[in-house]
Amino acid sequence: MTVTPTHLFRQGPVIAALVRTARSARRPSGEASNGVPEKLVPLADTVAPRHPDLIRDYVRHVGGNPSAYRGFVPPHLFPQWGFPLMSRLLEELPYDMTKLLNAGAAFEVRQPLPADEPLMLRASLEKLDDNGRRVLIEQRLETGTESAPDALVATVTAILPLKRKKEEGKGKEKRERPAVPLGAREIAQWRLPAGAGLDFALLTGDFNPIHWVPAAARAARFKNCILHGFSCIARAVESLNQDLWLGDAGRL
Repeated sequence: MTVTPTHLFRQGPVIAALVRTARSARRPSGEASNGVPEKLVPLADTVAPRHPDLIRDYVRHVGGNPSAYRGFVPPHLFPQWGFPLMSRLLEELPYDMTKLLNAGAAFEVRQPLPADEPLMLRASLEKLDDNGRRVLIEQRLETGTESAPDALVATVTAILPLKRKKEEGKGKEKRERPAVPLGAREIAQWRLPAGAGLDFALLTGDFNPIHWVPAAARAARFKNCILHGFSCIARAVESLNQDLWLGDAGRL
């Protein structure tokens, strides 16, 4: 499917957060100690329910069945409503956040998240580890509604490479290539068009150019555009829904 550009007008808060991050890139970098700085207190906010058309098109895009989410919001859509608040939480850190990379995410579904109620959000910084070569940042996002408080808890980990001098006599660290574990069972395959990154950006507001501009991806040392990590996790969830629970999205 091709996502309608209309959804761009629903991404104002996310795009505004990206602009604020870009503006802060010129701020001089400092040093941060390990642990959670005391000044970074948790932030809370309440946002309007997600538009039904956005939910429908998003679920279709990641391989799900919109009718399976009748009355509640897909939990893996949390970056779309959570990133603005999570971005605000990091604005006081003395780093260039334009270099921040997704390093993994997890979420726990405690109960379905109603689609027709305002979303109550709370974001907190759980971990900050600066070893001089990179900064590891872990955030927690809690999402609920009046009738379903604390329905969803997500943890997002990001890594920020730092500039450092090359160490003499040491080559590039070798890493073991990922391997499929023995006994693993394939449950799905995805074939995605070249525009999948832009479509996901229109649906979530995450317009990092490495996902939809080939030149930007190559400048970041990728062979070509790479899929959003949050698109991968959403597609994995929908594959599980189809394979394990016959399309019942409420079983997760």
